[in-house]
Amino acid sequence: MDFTKNSCAEFVEVLGSKAPVPGGGGAAALVGAIGTALGNMVGSLTVGKKKYAEVEAEMIALKAKCDALQSELLKLVARDAEVFEPLSRAYGLPKDTEEQREYKAKVMEEATLTACSVPMEIMEKCCEAIEVIAVFAEKGSRLAVSDAGCGAACCKAALMSASLNVFINTKSMTNREKAEELNARANAMLDKYCPMADDIFAAVRANF
Repeated sequence: MDFTKNSCAEFVEVLGSKAPVPGGGGAAALVGAIGTALGNMVGSLTVGKKKYAEVEAEMIALKAKCDALQSELLKLVARDAEVFEPLSRAYGLPKDTEEQREYKAKVMEEATLTACSVPMEIMEKCCEAIEVIAVFAEKGSRLAVSDAGCGAACCKAALMSASLNVFINTKSMTNREKAEELNARANAMLDKYCPMADDIFAAVRANF
């Protein structure tokens, strides 16, 4: 189900219910899309203004990148729900015999690895968005600079939220080498891009 077709009220209602999806991953993807769009707004309000003619070509290119990121993040809302379903089903597999236990363990491991893939991708998209928003905040319209700060804050929140959906899955993986590889990738993104988002916010805050 594509939850992005719901109203905001419907999405929040389902999010707060017992329904297994959408969950933290889907919410992270949506918040990331919103944060990216806020940065994109700065570009939109910069293009066409004589005062910013020197950076117009750069703004147009960055806006195109944001358009793509927004679309990709929205698709990941639904994708996150899709990859969680096999894992949810795997928990219900029988384990009465040794053969059943081995099969369940195999299916669980595969489903858990797949469930990690979407929040990892959400994290990657949020990192790309933060890099773009940094430029919007620096070179975009001063009248809309607060939106760049808001966008950076949203993308940081989405990045952090998605990481928890990676870590909760890697914790239960039996292939510890793969789990630690995923953890290292996630931690590297957090270590680089959370401070970057904080710097954007601080720079924007300094304008007021």
